[in-house]
Amino acid sequence: MTTVRRAVITLPAAQLGPDNPLPALRLLVGAPGTGSGAPVVDERDRDRIPRDMARQLGRAPLRTVLPTRIRDGYGRERVPTALDAIEIENDLLRVTVLPGLGGRVHSLFHKPTGRELLYRNPVLQPAAFALNGAWFSGGIEWNIGARGHTTLSCAPLHAAVVPGPDGGPVLRLWEWERLRDLPFQVDLWLPDGAEHLRVGIRIRNPHERAVPCYWWSNTAVPEDRRVLAPADEAWHFGYEHALRRVPLPRTSDGTDRTYPLRSTHAADYFYAVPDGRRRWIAALDEHGDGLVQTSTDGLLGRKLFLWGTGRGGRRWQEWLTEPGTPGYAEIQAGLARTQLEHPLLEAGEEVSWLEAYGPLTADPATAHGPDWTAARASVEDALEAALPRNGVDTAYEEWRAVVADAGPGPSLATGSGWGALEVLRGKHELPGTPFPEELLGEEQRPWLDLLRTGALPDGGTDTGTRPGTTLVSDAWRDMLETAPADPSTEYHLGVAQWAAGDLAQAVRSWERGLKNTATRWPLLYCLAVADREGGHPQRAADRYAEAFDDLDGGDPLVTAALGREAVTALLDTGRVGEARGVLARLPEDVRARGAFRYLEARLLLAEGRRGEAGAVFDAGFEVADLREGAEELGELWSRTSDEPLPGAYDFRMRPS
Repeated sequence: MTTVRRAVITLPAAQLGPDNPLPALRLLVGAPGTGSGAPVVDERDRDRIPRDMARQLGRAPLRTVLPTRIRDGYGRERVPTALDAIEIENDLLRVTVLPGLGGRVHSLFHKPTGRELLYRNPVLQPAAFALNGAWFSGGIEWNIGARGHTTLSCAPLHAAVVPGPDGGPVLRLWEWERLRDLPFQVDLWLPDGAEHLRVGIRIRNPHERAVPCYWWSNTAVPEDRRVLAPADEAWHFGYEHALRRVPLPRTSDGTDRTYPLRSTHAADYFYAVPDGRRRWIAALDEHGDGLVQTSTDGLLGRKLFLWGTGRGGRRWQEWLTEPGTPGYAEIQAGLARTQLEHPLLEAGEEVSWLEAYGPLTADPATAHGPDWTAARASVEDALEAALPRNGVDTAYEEWRAVVADAGPGPSLATGSGWGALEVLRGKHELPGTPFPEELLGEEQRPWLDLLRTGALPDGGTDTGTRPGTTLVSDAWRDMLETAPADPSTEYHLGVAQWAAGDLAQAVRSWERGLKNTATRWPLLYCLAVADREGGHPQRAADRYAEAFDDLDGGDPLVTAALGREAVTALLDTGRVGEARGVLARLPEDVRARGAFRYLEARLLLAEGRRGEAGAVFDAGFEVADLREGAEELGELWSRTSDEPLPGAYDFRMRPS
């Protein structure tokens, strides 16, 4: 019989630490007003883009990651850590899920062969890959919201058991996704005697307006595999940010890109699966064994992500795990043909589908042979024998009819209270994914008061004078506009206006609040960001410095976050002495962190002390929240030394 039970796994883990206390105002690449728009499509391929893809490319890009906070409080020191898990097991497969970390499927273990089907990271090392920062590699992740790794990558989800189509247990995960304000659920189950995990997924739009929608299921697999999907072409997207159509399996330079280790640089390959073909993707080793993912037709896209064999890609692989661990690639499946698209989910509608994951064995000589058509056919035949297409469609219909709306049993894990607040505000009816009022916590209390009384208590503060999270949807912005106009409310109103793209009105709100407050730094910080994004770097530097002076070290968490931004702004405008003064006022333990050692090297170089700047590199430092694709370490090294960039600092992911 299939069982679902709580478990605990222990991994060497870097602690997540606190979220950044400053509002996430930075405009994202591609946001209106940043000078960067939709992805560039190669001119030769413009006439070959499917109509739905053309409509959706670049649609509704996020301006910011508000209302979420940036998760950058983690470091690089790992200690043995007990993690809550939920295991789903039958006679053939054992599935380990981490409900406190985005519902990540950490392991898919095939019992008859003793094989792990996924790339299972032996450590938990956060890195700044998610839209809001902390993310970790390995397993199967569920990405919702917008292009990128979800803001829920390291966040808890609600979890409980519901009865399955055959009466067996189904593990339900659910949460309220805050970037698009959409509730979703992920139902996982193993029928008795089944070798393939079933996953039913549903996203609902309870609003009276259409909402851009995004979903990609990402699966990490060992990179010494061949990745196959039913396509003769793919859309290639690299770190040059250009989209072009390429043949499969060999691209124009003769390299077989279906083997991740045969590419030099990191890249995405979105397989151009013809309409009507079965949706699947597989990663098979030299013996023809590996993992297959398939789905109902609603999950349209399939993709290979590879790191490549270049120094930067290998360094990132090392960064995400421990020394000696083999590398990984990702096979992915999504709602659109590429991750550059956001289909619209109309008002009151929902979208759902079923996925399946499990072992697959195909004839190795054919699957790895030179005939791409025969290789694909051998895998598809093996998939049909192991998991018929009509069986997947039938399982979806049964899940949708019997399971999807079923009420969950006792809680196995608890997510956030934001869904409860939104359900209370919007009076939404969401069968199967309850968000009861008991889930409301301290973060939601000020906004519950605004909903009930029309005013924020104490201006919605977090700790002392630190502003709490700001809700930014149209409904909450309307409530803020009619609330009593005290300085803290003006702060939150400005953040909501900024998120909506009304930058001028946001500045006016912050300036009004600044006139009548004794605690100036939160509003000065917001105005500094507005100046920076508006092309006024000197005025931005003035305001960063003034905000840091007003804070006067009163809040250690804010002091570090604001100090980092102030030093950066002052250096960017050539105000080296002032930058040195701010850095010197930070606590010693803060200045010892890698991000501040990097700033120290920048300062020394700006002061004309090139040898001392190089000595900072020689001593070694690690910037824990280095962003994917970051090149600043290499650029700074080139100004401090004539020697080649050391491998420890080489994170470049594109050709020089």
